[in-house]
Amino acid sequence: MKDIVVAIDFSKGSLHALDYAIEFANRVKSNVIMVWVDSHANQDFAFTQEVNEFREEASKNLEAIVKTYKSKLKPGKLSYKLRKGKVYQEIANQAKYNDASLIIAGTHGVTGYEEFWIGSNAYRIVSYAPCPVITVRHDFEIKPEAITSIILPIDSTLDTRQKVPFTAQIAKAFHADIHLLSLYTTNIKAVQRKVDNYVRQVQKFLEEAGINYSTESMLSDNITNASIEYAGRVQADLIAIMTEQETTASNILLGPFAQQMVNHSPIPVLSIQPKEIYAISTR
Repeated sequence: MKDIVVAIDFSKGSLHALDYAIEFANRVKSNVIMVWVDSHANQDFAFTQEVNEFREEASKNLEAIVKTYKSKLKPGKLSYKLRKGKVYQEIANQAKYNDASLIIAGTHGVTGYEEFWIGSNAYRIVSYAPCPVITVRHDFEIKPEAITSIILPIDSTLDTRQKVPFTAQIAKAFHADIHLLSLYTTNIKAVQRKVDNYVRQVQKFLEEAGINYSTESMLSDNITNASIEYAGRVQADLIAIMTEQETTASNILLGPFAQQMVNHSPIPVLSIQPKEIYAISTR
């Protein structure tokens, strides 16, 4: 796997995300790039000196983090970049520049205290990212083995299967089990058969990849709550979802689903945009 970008704003949540990223990178043998964004760049300052002092302090803080954390990142390199502009855009731009495989960002959830800019920008980062994003709650307990169990919800939308290859890549790297969750949002048999057909395709893919999996079905009109409840029941470490595309009909379902998952899940959420499948296949 290529570089992993971590959004850093010096809050406890973002440093927790860095811990998670390092555990992840050690398993997939990736470099970690911390990105701090000067979101004050578009504001009016009376003196240029104020801007320079602000960035110098950020640079010193990042140097201190590198010194503290670099020994934890065993096969890869820990570095940082300072950027100016809108947080979510600049995180995405750095990921594009490095052709990163993954972005990891901390989140406090909608009910938590949003320190600095991480809390308010987590979902924007997910929506704008050119690659998959894992969002990690500030209070999520990171296991030594990081990921042992992954929830893979499958619904009736056309895009639902596109998250499978990248999720399978993570499962293989961590020797994790995948829990396939067939999500029915209606009693209409034709729609349920469509979900069942998708699940069979995914099962075949996982079997050929040599990944252990189990399958369970669930009928629920709230797929966010159903996925989170199931993840808690099987003690999962990651939930893989698709994010919405405004140009697709599935936006009606996946938009609220993705946003609710990022905001409410106590378990890390892997979010993949539908177009990402084509980028993954060329890496």
